[in-house]
Amino acid sequence: MRIYLDNAATTPLLPEVIERMNHVLTNTYGNPSSLHAEGRNARATIEEARKTVANAIGASIGEIFFTSGGTESNNMALKCSVRDLGVQRIISSPIEHHCVLHSLERLQKNMNVEVKLLPVNKFGRVDLTVLQEWLAESDKKTLVSLMHSNNEIGTMIDIDAVADICQQHNAYFHSDTVQTVGYYPIDVSHEKISFITGSAHKFHGPKGIGFIYINNENIVRPFVDGGSQERNMRGGTENIVGIAGLAKALQYSIDHLEAHKNQISNLKTYFKEKLKMEFPGVEFMGDDEGLNHYKVLNVSFPPSPKASLLLLSLDIAGISASGGSACSSGAEAGSHVLTALDVAPDRKNIRFSFSHLNNKNEIDQVIEKLRPILTQELVN
Repeated sequence: MRIYLDNAATTPLLPEVIERMNHVLTNTYGNPSSLHAEGRNARATIEEARKTVANAIGASIGEIFFTSGGTESNNMALKCSVRDLGVQRIISSPIEHHCVLHSLERLQKNMNVEVKLLPVNKFGRVDLTVLQEWLAESDKKTLVSLMHSNNEIGTMIDIDAVADICQQHNAYFHSDTVQTVGYYPIDVSHEKISFITGSAHKFHGPKGIGFIYINNENIVRPFVDGGSQERNMRGGTENIVGIAGLAKALQYSIDHLEAHKNQISNLKTYFKEKLKMEFPGVEFMGDDEGLNHYKVLNVSFPPSPKASLLLLSLDIAGISASGGSACSSGAEAGSHVLTALDVAPDRKNIRFSFSHLNNKNEIDQVIEKLRPILTQELVN
């Protein structure tokens, strides 16, 4: 039986979500744009899901738009803010997800947007003093784009503090909340945020479906042109079954948020203690004593002759983890996050990420599997 500890990359579908999606696949086959009964039923399914998402984050239903996932949502927020809101400068960080960093590169090259990346310390924490200074030094219309939780090391921003700073300087604020929606309370009614984004497969929903929250004060045009779907904001026939699955998974996550948080936090702490006892020299990346996502544990193992094979050895032993972000784990490419944090290149980092489906018995098994792997490396 394999042990799955790569929940920051994607999560297994919950049985409740599969049941909901099967029901929609079987019974809701109309086109939501059609006026007949089947179309109206499909439209009602979508709007019910939109209400669920809006309620989960304290938004109005008119501020929620369904997309293909976090990447599209982040692209939409960044590129539409430049095209439609007159943003001339974007302040971000060097440890954002690639869908943000590559979008910034494109905007800088094609739209002559000024891009500034905030310094980060060894814990992956951005310098908010510098953010204040940069916002104060220019009258250019500015968007601040900072992810709520880093997907590789788990370090989180104080989203309220950043929102307050942006509001003081009349800057737009976009936060990639893909890793935190369904795991932390988010209430945009109390936080001055222009855009946030979510992706269903991060909280036990289906892949290929996500959403973007756009504050109703920000009037932007469609990112995907076509028909009048998504209140004229995204052309294309809606992914009804995906939308229904997203809503079911999000509601389940919200309903069990505190219980799952306690369970996963305890697992993470248990695993850390076991690792420190068994393997001298291990280090943990991220802001361990500050704001850090409870489901992510990035472990840095000491140099050894076969360190490069550690991830493969774990896979062979039946343990699924990641060597970095999900985007680069398949090719074992170097992590831009760890590079930005100046992590020694001869150390091997493995990201373990947990869900409420994991248990202590699995953690014990991982330790047992790691022991001969690491012992063999040290001997060789």
